[in-house]
Amino acid sequence: MNKIKPHYANLIIGFGKGGKTLAAYLANHGQEVALIERSEMMYGGSCINVACIPTKSLITSAEEKIPYQQAYKIKNDLTSFLRKQELEKLTTLSLATVITGNTSFISPNKVRVKLNPNMEEVDIQADRIYINTGTQPFIPPISGIDSSKKVFTSASIMGKSVLLKHVVIIGSGFVGLEFADMYAKFGAEVTVLDSEMSFLPNEDPDIAEEIFKVMTSKGTRIFTGVAIESIADTNKDTVTIEYKNKINAPQKLEASAILIATGRRPVTEDLNLSTAGVQTNSRGYIQVDEFLKTSVPHIWAIGDVNGGPQFTYISLDDFRIIRDQLFGGEYNSVKKRKLFATSVFITPQMSHIGLREKEAVAKGFSVKVARLSPGSVPKARILNNTDGLLKTIVDSNTNKILGCTLFCNDANEMINTIQTAMNAGLDYQQVRDAIYTHPSMTEAFNSLYSSI
Repeated sequence: MNKIKPHYANLIIGFGKGGKTLAAYLANHGQEVALIERSEMMYGGSCINVACIPTKSLITSAEEKIPYQQAYKIKNDLTSFLRKQELEKLTTLSLATVITGNTSFISPNKVRVKLNPNMEEVDIQADRIYINTGTQPFIPPISGIDSSKKVFTSASIMGKSVLLKHVVIIGSGFVGLEFADMYAKFGAEVTVLDSEMSFLPNEDPDIAEEIFKVMTSKGTRIFTGVAIESIADTNKDTVTIEYKNKINAPQKLEASAILIATGRRPVTEDLNLSTAGVQTNSRGYIQVDEFLKTSVPHIWAIGDVNGGPQFTYISLDDFRIIRDQLFGGEYNSVKKRKLFATSVFITPQMSHIGLREKEAVAKGFSVKVARLSPGSVPKARILNNTDGLLKTIVDSNTNKILGCTLFCNDANEMINTIQTAMNAGLDYQQVRDAIYTHPSMTEAFNSLYSSI
């Protein structure tokens, strides 16, 4: 690696998707850049090490009926390969320097880095600074949670090389549902406890009901309206969780482990942001304007830490916005960002873009709604999975697609077609009458939009 210098034109704190892509781009375009990451085990960012990639690897192995311990090795081999690959992408660039250590601001233009592993301190000054430190799991204030050795986060639970017999998951957001479905497919007993009074309250009721039906049919137990009272390790193998149900009746549950999936919080506490004059909101996220600039003009915040949508592809899009500011492009503001889809990698996948039916109605749209069972799609029968529901919302006055939710095999790929159509402003008939390969899940759009 290149020798650390006291001054750089560009300094990036955090090895996440947006930061590492920006670092490579700057170095390839003649600008010197240093990228600081606090742990060598996080080279490449959270996605490839403890989030998107390893979880999807385990999910795929579970679907393929690969035993857990073998799946665990496959996951570790993959993340190790990707971590090395991402590091080499930068260390082979003459203008890029990767530094491992903990960073804190000592002025708006200068940071102090405690180098790992020897904790030697170096001060680095930079003309432009980009904060890309991401988020980490939020741990709610539950009695006994800090002292328990059986409580895990989405990152730490993937370090378990042996399949847990009974996992209790607190929270039924994207992360909670993915882990619930994955562990159930590996053969574990799974219980989901959620504080919301109804399951997936942000989704349309028909979609939420279908997901609930499919997940519970596999043996996953889901309880809503739960208030967690306490957590206590029973013995070396089990943990007890006490809670109250919807009718406020005390309940007790014993499990092998508890996974906390109650949201995330920004990784900013050690940065000493106040010294730099960087402002945060009430939840600790760095406040940025439409150009992703902080309250300090030469400091930007990229990815999850800026409080925007917490997806790797949004962090990548943040890079594009900053790139065009620095190099004179037109895509220089979040206001220019178009619609984007989201996916939950349960089986089958659930993907969504745009407005849900209830949201469209609340906004005053006159809508046409179409639904389709995957069972009518030949490819779904070939794949031997006809679970789910496809649903789309169309503006009755303009024939534009307002939203689409796909709960079916390959939904995470199919939704990209709808995203392209919506961002191009196409009428639904153009999706309806398109020629799709056969047999494919995408040709379901011929039938779905024919029923409008």
